[in-house]
Amino acid sequence: MDEQRSRYQGVCERITQAVLQAGRPTHSVKLLAVSKTFPADQVAAVAALGQRDFGENYVQEGVDKIVALNSVAGLVWHCIGPLQSNKTRLVAEHFDWVHSVERLKIAQRLSEQRPAHLPPLQVCLQVNIDGGPTKAGVAPADALALAQAVAALPRLVLRGVMTIPDAADGFDAQLAVHTQAKRLFDELQTALGLPHFDTLSMGMSADLEAAVQAGSTLVRVGTAVFGAR
Repeated sequence: MDEQRSRYQGVCERITQAVLQAGRPTHSVKLLAVSKTFPADQVAAVAALGQRDFGENYVQEGVDKIVALNSVAGLVWHCIGPLQSNKTRLVAEHFDWVHSVERLKIAQRLSEQRPAHLPPLQVCLQVNIDGGPTKAGVAPADALALAQAVAALPRLVLRGVMTIPDAADGFDAQLAVHTQAKRLFDELQTALGLPHFDTLSMGMSADLEAAVQAGSTLVRVGTAVFGAR
């Protein structure tokens, strides 16, 4: 537990220092602890340290943990992995957030399948900001049209943008690609005029400082929180 606490506090301190370095307000960046492949008891241990937001890449694995940890108050579950049509119902019924919406069809299915007794599902558009050929995500040029269509769907709240750029070598290169994403986010925010469009999900263990400098509001960190997989 001491090792886990040390890792978690180390990541929180990295975020705090990055926020200060960027001259941004305290608490303007949230940590999303990426718990994919780690068992429920490790998630519970991190939750006991005060963490509330957890990200899962694999739908069934995530659902199993959500069910197992149902008694832990206040946990917020984010689906951050690729989402196929045959998995949308599970996501709509169990998760609180989806970061990986890249097609209108997926958003429509999430909207239709979100149970009426649950709050609206919070969603982000995944944008392929650097055009990586192996990366998922809507092209930046098509993001506004998709955002407008998703924003019109019931049972969903469009919250922002998520990016997973290819690894860049060095802080300046990381900052450059994250700045592209922030620029697109700002353009969408202005064009859409939505009060809740406030989330830029960007940055991971290796590049969170550059992401925070560029304007990320949520960094997705797994290894640095939980240890090696």
